[in-house]
Amino acid sequence: MKIDRLRVYMSRDKDRPRVVVAIDTDDGLTGWGECYNHGPDKALPPLLDYLFEFIRGQDPRRIEHLILYLLQQSRFPPGALGLAAISAIDHCLWDISAKALGVPVYMLLGGHVRDRVRVYAGVYTAPDAAIARDQFDALNAQWGLTAFKLSPYRIDMHAHRWGEVVRTSADYFRSLRETVRSDYDIAFDAHAKIFEPQQAMQLGNALAPYDPLFFEEPIRPENIEAWGELNRGLACTLATGESLYSRFEFLRLLSVKGCDIIQPDICVVGGLLEMRKIAAIAEAHYVTIAPHNPMGPLATAVNLHFSAAQPNFRILEYRLPHGPNYAFGDGSGDANAQPDRSQGAWYVKDPYLPKDGHLELRPDRPGWGVEMDMDVLAKEDYVHWERKVPRRPDGSTAYA
Repeated sequence: MKIDRLRVYMSRDKDRPRVVVAIDTDDGLTGWGECYNHGPDKALPPLLDYLFEFIRGQDPRRIEHLILYLLQQSRFPPGALGLAAISAIDHCLWDISAKALGVPVYMLLGGHVRDRVRVYAGVYTAPDAAIARDQFDALNAQWGLTAFKLSPYRIDMHAHRWGEVVRTSADYFRSLRETVRSDYDIAFDAHAKIFEPQQAMQLGNALAPYDPLFFEEPIRPENIEAWGELNRGLACTLATGESLYSRFEFLRLLSVKGCDIIQPDICVVGGLLEMRKIAAIAEAHYVTIAPHNPMGPLATAVNLHFSAAQPNFRILEYRLPHGPNYAFGDGSGDANAQPDRSQGAWYVKDPYLPKDGHLELRPDRPGWGVEMDMDVLAKEDYVHWERKVPRRPDGSTAYA
């Protein structure tokens, strides 16, 4: 079996671009992968074409050999774009290898250690408690979800006194706990917006009395030692890792006891192979893993197989593939309403959908267990997206 062709498709997931990759073999198998979109998405197709020339004609089942070869092509460690492209190639190689044997990918990883994978829904805003309750309950009624992630910010953190930001966040979480079901897990993502670790500590400790599932990425990732200091001063579970790229960076984070949960992204770190190595290091430090997964339904499929086979897995971030705000239905509450096809990611025909708050394995489906929709992928559907960078009252920019 030899690698014969690489195809790149530019699609969309609602208002976000998605770069989807296929690798074909000379005997008719196709493997699929998904890149992370760090921003300059149009740079990925030519980069993927360039990398393909290094693996053309090779045996796709030699995953470790091929990924190491691609990594060693760079004189310096590859950054965001290089690793996003290599991640998608890695996904394709695992998909092909499993399909060649007629088994799910997780069977190549030692088999599944769990029968299903728990997920949490990213709400990503901070709606009023009653509105949050209704959203949570609707997601619970349709999909059995009992874990959710919100933003901790109720007011503009740059336009108000920091103590007021902390107070309103604590009041908000308290009101949530008094309003929603007691069995719901609630996490908070601070989105690396806080520059000063002491402020991050104040916010995390204000949330701590109300039992957050975790407090995610309050500060920037560059200063690893600062994470150790932050974690020692927190009274709640600290999670981070979506902005780190390799097992070497995660080893530094874990060595300073910089978090309780790591959140690597399988579309960022170089793929499933690197993700397993990162998770093994975390396991040796008694740290669990909750993969960062804000991408599309193909990335979710890849994450499912990793999570099914990983002993120290905790919970998986999940976005429903269709519906406004990646929520449910068409947002109208009418179960019979026809969905707006512009709202969602349609390039996977049969995405994994939650049942009782979990994604179920598909043991009878080889590879990632999903079917791609070539009619959707055949249509160039690029959409431009950029982060909204906040401005402080003095006119300076702040972290998004």
